[in-house]
Amino acid sequence: MRKFFSPAITVFIILCMSFLLLSACNNESKTGTITLATTTSTYDSGLLDFILPAFTQETGWEIRVIPVGTGAAMQLGRDGEADVLLVHARSQEDAFVADGFAETRYDVMYNDFIVVGPSDGAISHNTSITQTFNAIYESELPFVSRGDESGTHTRELSLWSKLELNPTDNINYIEIGDGMGATLGMAAEKDSFTLSDRATWLSYPNKRNLVIVCENDPDLLNPYGVIIVSSTLEPVGAQKFVDWIRSAGTQQLIGSFGVEEFGQSLFFPSA
Repeated sequence: MRKFFSPAITVFIILCMSFLLLSACNNESKTGTITLATTTSTYDSGLLDFILPAFTQETGWEIRVIPVGTGAAMQLGRDGEADVLLVHARSQEDAFVADGFAETRYDVMYNDFIVVGPSDGAISHNTSITQTFNAIYESELPFVSRGDESGTHTRELSLWSKLELNPTDNINYIEIGDGMGATLGMAAEKDSFTLSDRATWLSYPNKRNLVIVCENDPDLLNPYGVIIVSSTLEPVGAQKFVDWIRSAGTQQLIGSFGVEEFGQSLFFPSA
């Protein structure tokens, strides 16, 4: 004997199924805002202004950007104040993952560091960071350091350390605890040397008497990684951002940044 639900129960079942289906669709299409903690180099270079509007247009997710040094960006991740990190200090990135604050780190892009300084000939243009840093140290030439535990500052200290030199022995060595743009500004004002990423240097407007004195040394390669913070409250949006920035279309967009204005790419895709 065939059993039938009463009309009321049938309507109730249909409503429940419709609600579950609607909820699933809403969860799938839900958008919001994710917080990206990143370096001043990606911010000051203009890269983020160039690529992020496309992310929001394609996915519906908004991005709140906090530009700080790599060390500060990772601390924001540890404190649960960022969903995604875009940084460039590989040893710190690996430690962040090893300490359980993220599951993995993904390659995104790279550029390189350069040493800039006054064009008075104190140091001639060269391709040896060893030669350049030794000359700065031995002649006590003025040097402005970011001094902010950023990826650039970390690399600078590792270069001094590799040469077994203590830069603070130089009375003309200044640590300012600020971003790349401010560091370049002080170096230009004081006719000093500094280590910079190439992208920020090219886009920096007031170079004054500064020129590139050292470049293209293998020790100056500068890779960037992207990391989803384990404590993120927006895992869907964070994953969408990582998938998007490593996608073929975005990688091509990154590679095109700077070509029209400077005649060269400021960042090279590596995903």
